[in-house]
Amino acid sequence: MAATAKPPRILAMTLARGGSKSVPRKNIAPILGIPLIAYTIGEAKKSTLITHYVVSTDDVEIQQVAIAYGAEAPFLRPAHLASDTANSRDPMQHAVTWMEGREGQPYDYVIELMATNPMKTVEDIDGCLKKLIETGADSVIAVHELQDHHPMRIKKIVDDRIVDFCVPEPPNARRQDLLPKAYIRSGAIYAMRRDHLMVENCRYGSSNSRPWFLSAERAVNVDSMADFYLAEILLKQRQEGAGCVS
Repeated sequence: MAATAKPPRILAMTLARGGSKSVPRKNIAPILGIPLIAYTIGEAKKSTLITHYVVSTDDVEIQQVAIAYGAEAPFLRPAHLASDTANSRDPMQHAVTWMEGREGQPYDYVIELMATNPMKTVEDIDGCLKKLIETGADSVIAVHELQDHHPMRIKKIVDDRIVDFCVPEPPNARRQDLLPKAYIRSGAIYAMRRDHLMVENCRYGSSNSRPWFLSAERAVNVDSMADFYLAEILLKQRQEGAGCVS
């Protein structure tokens, strides 16, 4: 009998530093009475593919909240990886190195689940991972379609006049007619091969990065109080909709 292939080792993580400036303490600010980060933790825990899920933070309070909602948070991130100028790649590499050092074996894939996007679902998480594994891509990134902000509709001001920013806008074109469709990273999910992150020093953006499509509603990224209010409305609608299904 042929040996059964072992499932890939997948490390999921959420980066949640304590020094947010746009909305202070936003990672644990309550939405419908639940800390923002808890929505991501809850969906990650439902995954059937993730081997370990950790929260990387420099903040003891965030660490305690993450643990209370069921996440692992076994270390505090060094301060230089949680500054205003720190990127996301370096603390991700730190988390991978820390976890692999603890466990004595490497991971195959890494997936970053952003705390600031509470609308993603476990179907999005596992869907990104399955696409990453099945296609052999370097990375799979959550994106959503631009409509009102299509590049053809973006302008700049030159000498107090409105001119096309980079692509001419067809006269009298409706936004739904603008082609090709344009997409932007949603800031929700970044899944990648372990070596793409650790050896090639890339988080996303290679020629072999693939998309995972989110609706505009599931792509909400909390970076202001207006985003908080919108996320609260959408999450309440989701909860009420779920309550109607029985």
